[in-house]
Amino acid sequence: MRTGLIAQKLGMTRVFAEDGAHVPVTLLKVAGCQVIAVRTEESNGYNAVQLGLDKAKVKNVSKAQRGHFAKAKVEPTKKIAEFRVDKDALLEVGAELSADHFVTGQFVDVTGTTIGKGFAGGMKRWNFGGLRATHGVSVSHRSLGSTGQRQDPGRTFKGKKMAGHMGDERVTTQNLKVVGTDPALGIVMVKGNVPGHEGSYVLIKDAVKRPLPKDAPFPAALKGKAEAAE
Repeated sequence: MRTGLIAQKLGMTRVFAEDGAHVPVTLLKVAGCQVIAVRTEESNGYNAVQLGLDKAKVKNVSKAQRGHFAKAKVEPTKKIAEFRVDKDALLEVGAELSADHFVTGQFVDVTGTTIGKGFAGGMKRWNFGGLRATHGVSVSHRSLGSTGQRQDPGRTFKGKKMAGHMGDERVTTQNLKVVGTDPALGIVMVKGNVPGHEGSYVLIKDAVKRPLPKDAPFPAALKGKAEAAE
C-alpha cells in the first residue's frame, strides 16, 4: 500500500480524447507535497507517512507545530495529512513527491469536504416530491408532510429524513480515472468532479476497489528522481 497525496482543487475544465470526445476533468495541484514525518511500527505501533502542502507563514503556525516542522527541518505548511502505508513504502523525511505518482489510466479515491448548503428543506436535501400544487394545499407546497404515525407508536423515529443542515461533510468519491498528469506544473487531472469548493484541500489515494497498475512507481514518485530520469 503506497502513500497518497494532498492536493488543492483548482477547478474544472475539459480535455479532448484522441477520438475528439471531450472529457470533463478536475485539476488537482500537488506541487510542493512534502514528507514531514514518518510513523513506524517500532516507535508508533503503525506505519504511516505524514505529508504537508502549501507553505505557511511562521506567524500563522502554532508553537507546537513550529517544533514539529523544525524537527523535520522543513518549512511550515498549511495542510497536513497522514497516510497509512506498508513497511516497504515508507519515505524519507523531506522528500518531495511528484505528480506522476499516479499514472494515466489508473483509478483513485478522492476525499474532501463537500460544499456547505446551510439549512435546506426536504425537497433540496432528500429529493422529496413535495405536496400537491392544488386541492387544498396552501402555502406549504414544499413541506415534508407527516413525519410520524397515529396513536401507536405516535412518534418520529430517529434518523428520519427531514429538513436540516446540508453539505459540509467529509465524503470520499471512489474509482475516479486519472486522465493525465503534468509533473512540471504539479497537476493531476481526474475525470469528473471531486468533493469540495475551488481552493479546498483533498486527499488522493490509490483506489481500494481497483488493482494498482504495474507501471505505478513504488514506493512513490519523488521529484528529484523524476527530474534526474528526464
